[in-house]
Amino acid sequence: MVGVLGTLGLLVALFFGGAGAQADTPDKETTLTVAVSQEVDSLSPFLAVRRITTALGRLMYDFLTNYDPKTGKTVPGLAESWDTSTDGLTWTYKIRETNWTDGKPVTAEDARWTFDTMMKDEAAATANGNFVENFESVAAPDPHTLVIKLKAPQATMLALDVPILPKHEWENAGDFSKFNNDKKFPIVGDGPWILSKYEVNNAITLVPNKKFWRGAPKFDKLVFRHIDDPDAQVEALKAGEVSFVAGLTSAQATSLESVDNITVNKAKGKRFQAITINPGAKLQDGTEFGDGNKALKDPVVREALVRTIDREAIYKTAYGGFGEANGGEIPSRYKDYHWEPTDAERIDFDIAKANQLLDGAGYVKGSDGIRAKGGQKLSFRFNVHNDTPQYVQAAEMMREWAKEAGMELKVEPVSEVGALLDAGTYDILTTGWSVNPDPDYILGINKCSGLPAKMGGPYLSDAYYCNPEYDKLYDQQLAELDPTKRAGIVKEMQKVLYKDNVFVVWGYADQLEAFRSDVIAKMTPQPDPGGNYDSQDGYWSWWSATPAGATPTAESSGGGNGMVLGVGAGVLAALAGGFFLIRRRGGAAADERE
Repeated sequence: MVGVLGTLGLLVALFFGGAGAQADTPDKETTLTVAVSQEVDSLSPFLAVRRITTALGRLMYDFLTNYDPKTGKTVPGLAESWDTSTDGLTWTYKIRETNWTDGKPVTAEDARWTFDTMMKDEAAATANGNFVENFESVAAPDPHTLVIKLKAPQATMLALDVPILPKHEWENAGDFSKFNNDKKFPIVGDGPWILSKYEVNNAITLVPNKKFWRGAPKFDKLVFRHIDDPDAQVEALKAGEVSFVAGLTSAQATSLESVDNITVNKAKGKRFQAITINPGAKLQDGTEFGDGNKALKDPVVREALVRTIDREAIYKTAYGGFGEANGGEIPSRYKDYHWEPTDAERIDFDIAKANQLLDGAGYVKGSDGIRAKGGQKLSFRFNVHNDTPQYVQAAEMMREWAKEAGMELKVEPVSEVGALLDAGTYDILTTGWSVNPDPDYILGINKCSGLPAKMGGPYLSDAYYCNPEYDKLYDQQLAELDPTKRAGIVKEMQKVLYKDNVFVVWGYADQLEAFRSDVIAKMTPQPDPGGNYDSQDGYWSWWSATPAGATPTAESSGGGNGMVLGVGAGVLAALAGGFFLIRRRGGAAADERE
């Protein structure tokens, strides 16, 4: 026995030494820790627009419908069924029987109150107001029936990405522009996870909703751990301090492929990367504010600037070839709505053309090589997310190209761009947004109604963009129930945005992420197979994640290292003459924004 135990100890050291995490035995809690760099904007779904907080909303609250991980098509959520009138103006949803996490029943009145509040309260409409702009009325004739009447047909009625909130917890919250839902824990919800603890810029802890109607999550805890530095996130993954990291650079992903007990996942991107060019910050009534360089109001200057951007080179160099250069908002993984410019429409990388445009517009190079006209120099602040190395590298590349056309880009890495957007004190910003299977939300961020109505008021626009032609097309796509016709309008909208050169998309980076296969045995990607785990259109990955060792036959979601762990654990169990289920603890992390 002494010999067996000695061998057992040696094998434990061989298998787990240097992994930086303590193994869990079956009676210890299992923790799935996700590394994130983004700061929380608000835990109120009425206000939250950042990727980390919209993802939390999907975990904490059920939506009327969800997206199937295999097909992306609509599947039941809080609404177990639905029906619509022949004219498409009345939608009736049957609300399933389930409870809030405080034990009170979820009813149609909760959904009615959520939508009605968004319709009537400007602050409550901050994040998702575009979904209810066309609502005529919302009613709950009984606890399990929700009826929505529309002003005109609306194509998004099975894609209302709005968390349904518990009326009894929210109706006395006061000013929704200031209520951040971060004072009372655990937060009452009805989703698969319950937010139990929030440490600002440190960690967000969730525990399973044991009575979730679709089934409880399998991990005992889900922790989003804030780590600013991307390299520090990778080191934490290697050490076993966190169990999942997203947003990897190509170099990081490549380096992790050879590390034991780590599985790298590469998926086609669902986010676009872009810059916003300040055309003049303004309110909805046209009142201007901020200190943006007025030269950027000139469409010639904006086109010349875009002519100095080599999208292909950005994805080849900054993203290591893991991405797709394009100018449309909708990524190619959503093929029905994806748009690409024709050869005649394409605003190509052409520095000679950029110089020609600026010469013709009267912008003359000075002794410092920077063009100017009427005392207005083409010198622009370029604020870049400092927690995204790819953005920083791309910005430096753009700076060199712009210099060849007589434009100066002063690259200024920043940790947060929100305050700059609020005040209109920027010239150019890097940005990026996740795109849902239904494109309505992402199309809505550039409507004229996305501008703030008053100083300090809520807004959605990421570029102070307003084009009546674009708004007209938006209304048309929303009312078009024929999928093919609607797709054509959506593509036309992307074409208008592309030509205006205010919200300038580079393309779509592949989603590179990695997880510890000695912590996570398997989880569901979206799309399944071949998709991403982080930032899904739903809660499938973290809800389905199975702890390593929880079931002896569980497959590792990527093979390799996870299978090695399974064999090792089996050998150890045999040597000890007993059964040991071995798990690794992870750390936590958060996501990037927009």
